[in-house]
Amino acid sequence: MKRLFLNAGLLVMLCQGIALADGGPDARDRKAARKVRVLRELPGYLAPKDSVLTAEDDFKPSIHVGAIVHMFASAEQSGFGGNVTDKANDWNKGFSLYRARVLVGGQLSKKGSFFMETDLPSPIGIQLGDSTKNVKVAPILLDCQYEYAFSNAFQLIAGMQLVSGNRNGLQGAAGLMANDFTYFQYPYNLFANSPLQGNFGRDLGVNARGFLLKDKLEYRVGVFTGRNLDGQAPLRIVSRVAYNFLDPEKDYYYAGTKLGTGNTIAWGAGFDTQGSYYNVGTDLFIDKKAGEAGSVTLNAAFQYMTGGTNVNSKYTFARQIPKQTVQFLELGYYFKKSRIQPWVRYENQNISASKEQVGSELIDDFDRAKSSSVYGGGLNYFFNGSATNLRLSYVARKHNVADAGGAYSSKTYGQVWLQVQFFLF
Repeated sequence: MKRLFLNAGLLVMLCQGIALADGGPDARDRKAARKVRVLRELPGYLAPKDSVLTAEDDFKPSIHVGAIVHMFASAEQSGFGGNVTDKANDWNKGFSLYRARVLVGGQLSKKGSFFMETDLPSPIGIQLGDSTKNVKVAPILLDCQYEYAFSNAFQLIAGMQLVSGNRNGLQGAAGLMANDFTYFQYPYNLFANSPLQGNFGRDLGVNARGFLLKDKLEYRVGVFTGRNLDGQAPLRIVSRVAYNFLDPEKDYYYAGTKLGTGNTIAWGAGFDTQGSYYNVGTDLFIDKKAGEAGSVTLNAAFQYMTGGTNVNSKYTFARQIPKQTVQFLELGYYFKKSRIQPWVRYENQNISASKEQVGSELIDDFDRAKSSSVYGGGLNYFFNGSATNLRLSYVARKHNVADAGGAYSSKTYGQVWLQVQFFLF
C-alpha cells in the first residue's frame, strides 16, 4: 500500500516537473475556461458560476462544503435483500436515515484540487441482528482524492474514489434518476469482506483521465489496490472510454438524469480486472429534449464477468465470482412544467458458472439459486432539481427458491420507498 502511494506521489511530481518544463498549457488552453467542480457529487447542470476559472483570473485558493441526505419511510417484504424466505407476507416497516454525507472540496491551485466525502456505514433506524434498533453510527471516510490537471487531455486523480468501467457505477448519489444504484453494480466491491474488498464501490489508487476530439472522447485508466491478501497480489486495473455524440460531459461522477438541461447521447465501454477476475461491459446514456413537454432519459448497460477457472492460485477469484452476465435498463421522462419524472427500471443477473466455480454443488442448482432479477418504477417530484426532491418507488426482486423436494420456483419480494433528498452546496 505504501509503495503504491509513494509511486503515485512520484508520478504526480514528475508530471508537474514536465508541465513546468514545457511552459504550461498552450495558448488555446490558456484562453479556454475550465470548469472546476470540486464537489464530485454535484451534477454539472448545478455547478455554481463561481466554479469557472480562466488562466487570466487572479487565482485565490477556495473551499466548498456541501451535504447530501437521503431519508425515507419504507416497507419491505422479508426476502427482498437476498435472504430468501417462505414468509413472503411478512413486511418490515420503518423509517431510516440512509445517507448523510458531508462533502468538502477545494481548489488548491489553478490545476490542483481535492475532494473528501464522509458517509454512514449503515442506515440509522434499521433493525440489527439482536433485535435492537440501529440508533447511532460513526461516519466513515468515503472519498479522499487529489487531482492535478496537467491539461484538458491529461489529469491524474489519486486516492480513494469510485471504481467502475460502467457509467452507473460512476454516478453520483445526488444525481440519480431511480431511487438508488443498481443492485448488481457493486456485488463484489461493496464491503471489506467482498471479493474485491471495496468501500461502497470505492478503492485506493491512481486514475488518469482526459478529453480528446473537441471533448467528445473521454478516457479513464486506473490502477487500484483491489483484493489485498498479503501485499503481493496483482493490482486491479480499470479502464473506460466514452464518446459523446452531442454535448460533451465533464462530470467526474456522472449524472443519472439532467432534468431538461441535457443534450446527451453517450456510448461507453469499460474493462475491470485483477488476477483471474475480469469484467467487460458497454453502456448507452441518452438524455435530451423529447417533445414540448420535457425530456427523456435512458440508461442501459451490459456486462460480462467471471472470476476465472484457476482454483490453484492464491490470488484466484474462481470460487468468489461466478461467470455471469448483467443487463440493466432505466427509462424516465421529465415533465418540465410539473417537475415530475416517472421512471421504470429492469435489471437481470444471469449466473452461468463453470464447474470449477461451484465446488461440490450441482451447476444447475448453483446457477438457479444465485441468479435473480429486479424490476420496478417510481415517481420523482423535484422541488428544486437535484437539490431537493421527493421520490416514491416500488421495486421487486425475483429469486429462484428450492422447495423440500429440490424443485425450484420463482418468488418475488417487493420494496416500497418514499424518500426525500436534500443536497446543500
